[in-house]
Amino acid sequence: MSEVTVGLSVPTVGSLLDSAFMLGFFLAALFVGSRIVPGRQIDGYDVEGNLHSYRFNGLALFVLCLGVIGIAQFSDWFSLSTLHTHFVSLFIVANVFAFTMSSWLYIASRSQKRQSISFWRGMFFGVDAGPTWLGVHLKFFSYRPSLIGLALLNLSFATVQYETQGELSLAMMLYQGFTLFYVFNYFQFEHGMVHTWDMVSERFGWMLIWGDYVLVPFFYCLVGWWLVDPGFDLSPLAAVVITLLYGFGFWLFRGANQQKHHFKRDPNRKIWGHPAKSLDGRLLLSGFWGIGRHLNYTGEILIYLSFALTAGFSSWVPYLLPAWLATLLIHRSRRDDNRCRAKYGELWQRYTQKVRYSMVPFIY
Repeated sequence: MSEVTVGLSVPTVGSLLDSAFMLGFFLAALFVGSRIVPGRQIDGYDVEGNLHSYRFNGLALFVLCLGVIGIAQFSDWFSLSTLHTHFVSLFIVANVFAFTMSSWLYIASRSQKRQSISFWRGMFFGVDAGPTWLGVHLKFFSYRPSLIGLALLNLSFATVQYETQGELSLAMMLYQGFTLFYVFNYFQFEHGMVHTWDMVSERFGWMLIWGDYVLVPFFYCLVGWWLVDPGFDLSPLAAVVITLLYGFGFWLFRGANQQKHHFKRDPNRKIWGHPAKSLDGRLLLSGFWGIGRHLNYTGEILIYLSFALTAGFSSWVPYLLPAWLATLLIHRSRRDDNRCRAKYGELWQRYTQKVRYSMVPFIY
């Protein structure tokens, strides 16, 4: 895999400076875009009960970003392969940024709130649940460079494969389609982020910051990196089977999240053609939520498993991604259960008696 190792060389000072410029320009452009690009406003609460107003213009920013990069690529102003070449230096610079941002937010939040919280806990989990800067909600904003950065890194791998081999493999085309649609769909339903665990229940510290700016863009692209020169051909039949798995996972993931979102907005809305059933109008018992308590997590794991399957079985490396996500979401499902048990009390006990399984019906 000689082509793949090119981007893993020890970075020079010049490479680090170039990467710092690229990352800074990318973040600044998205930040300014988040402020000036029109989008509808939706209010939401954080873990401290504070009300925030979020502007949903992520989809427009994503499309604009792809458009600008596409024009630059085909006009020979900039090649996405540069991201592959600077992968290690970009990774280092992103880490420096994440630690710097975490420290800045910790110092600023501690000085304002004067809470009796330990340094390590304050740095890791954060002190403030909803920090803003120049009118931009930083926790909500950070998902944009995270996922758009992931999409651009993935596209850089396709660019390198095309430039070195003169064509894209079936596996690479399938992977690019999967990941681009995944990111596009996220921004299409960006409003759903207001109700997620991270936005509602977490503070904004190193854990989320490093996850957004380092873990997601640089680890979640692992399969794409491997596909630059995989050394195998994906058969058309395998591509069909993987696409069906991806579609099923997406249906499960997006369908469950949408049902919950629709129920919260209108408890009388029909689900699968029937009026929604619930416990005391608070806990949904219809659709996916009558089958499992966290099937949306199961769907997301299947999506990432389909990413890894595009790389075949020549190595275990691409499967680190779905394995990591499964571990993360199983742990999160248990945290969700504990939080709901504390919030709903006896009602949650009644719910778990009716919906016994968490993520895999009849198994777990």
